[in-house]
Amino acid sequence: MLNDKDRIFTNLYGKSSWTLDGARQRGVWDGTAALIQKGGAWIIDEVKASGLRGRGGAGFATGLKWSFMPKPSERAHYFVVNADESEPGTCKDRDILRFDPHRLIEGALLAAVAVNAHLAFIYIRGEFVNEARHVQAALDEAYAAGLIGKNACGSGWDCEVVLHRGAGAYVCGEESALMESLEGKKGQPRNKPPFPANAGLYGCPTTINNVETVAAVGAILRRGGAWYAGIGRPKNSGTKLFCLSGHVNTPCNVEEEMGIPLRELIERHAGGVRGGWDNLLAVIPGGSSVPVLTKELSEKALMDYDGLREVGSALGSAGVIVMDKSTDIIAAIARLSHFYCHESCGQCTPCREGTGWMARMMERMVRGEAKVEDIDTLWDVSKEIEGKTICALGDAAAWPVQGLIRHFRPEMEARIRAAGGGR
Repeated sequence: MLNDKDRIFTNLYGKSSWTLDGARQRGVWDGTAALIQKGGAWIIDEVKASGLRGRGGAGFATGLKWSFMPKPSERAHYFVVNADESEPGTCKDRDILRFDPHRLIEGALLAAVAVNAHLAFIYIRGEFVNEARHVQAALDEAYAAGLIGKNACGSGWDCEVVLHRGAGAYVCGEESALMESLEGKKGQPRNKPPFPANAGLYGCPTTINNVETVAAVGAILRRGGAWYAGIGRPKNSGTKLFCLSGHVNTPCNVEEEMGIPLRELIERHAGGVRGGWDNLLAVIPGGSSVPVLTKELSEKALMDYDGLREVGSALGSAGVIVMDKSTDIIAAIARLSHFYCHESCGQCTPCREGTGWMARMMERMVRGEAKVEDIDTLWDVSKEIEGKTICALGDAAAWPVQGLIRHFRPEMEARIRAAGGGR
């Protein structure tokens, strides 16, 4: 369990002011100039020492990612905050944006120094209307106080920070599609290589990080990378925001230690499963794009990157969706299949065609209008999508279906037989 003294997001519930005065009372913008003046190499080394990994889903080492940026040259360098939080079951970044925007802006400034950028963008999804208003108001306060812009914080570093509102598309959460959208184009992923660190926004070196990742940077630099690395497990260090929803008694967002057991997380912070733990059917532990876990796997799952991989799922965005025994699990996964079919950008044939096939096949599974052997066909279709697309949306569409077949095949077969199907 995370000690209160180690919490970073102390205004997660909006109990104090989100404005500059409130942020300063929470320690944001405290000694920022001194941190900047230590230089980008020092910032990167501290973030590497912390073990911070990307909190948007991929879990890539943040300090290592920053180190990929080339040395200063005539080309501009850019830093981008990915605030396009669109994963079903996930609402952690939203609470940072509306209740602690200055923590994010300060983190963006420090990250920009690390990657030698003098211009940072915060790309926010269009549906976050009130959140965008808070971020823009916080940016205005920061400019007025001399915290960003020319000679940011009096440090000698110039850095402009610009809020950009997207039009609303799941695929724009993928970093290269985000850059395309930021440039005013249709949000479609780019082939890699080249990678953003070499040719990103406007063809220039670019680094993109998730809101939660960036917002943690200020606290890490003040308290030291070793402090952050001491929380959680090796290679899975630090704190994490978890979104607990579904059939729990008290849905919530909570900051906890990485590696906390899934059952403890649900029972300690969400009031337990509706009707008790024995009424649990399944849990999606990392947002809608990761494979579902059974009750038995949920009892031993640890909520970090390695712990969830060991039980056949992933941490993803840490959107924990709890489903009790009243859930029609086949219909629940079919709904996700429809979502990913709708959100496919259509660029890659396996995703454009395959997500439609899966969605239609899942609808037939819901109604029982299938044959038992169609389950194997559905599995094969998912495998023809997984790993065969430019971005990970294909994987995101395939994994929920694969998790359903892996763990709930008997339920699928029973429905088909009850409807008169079978071999």
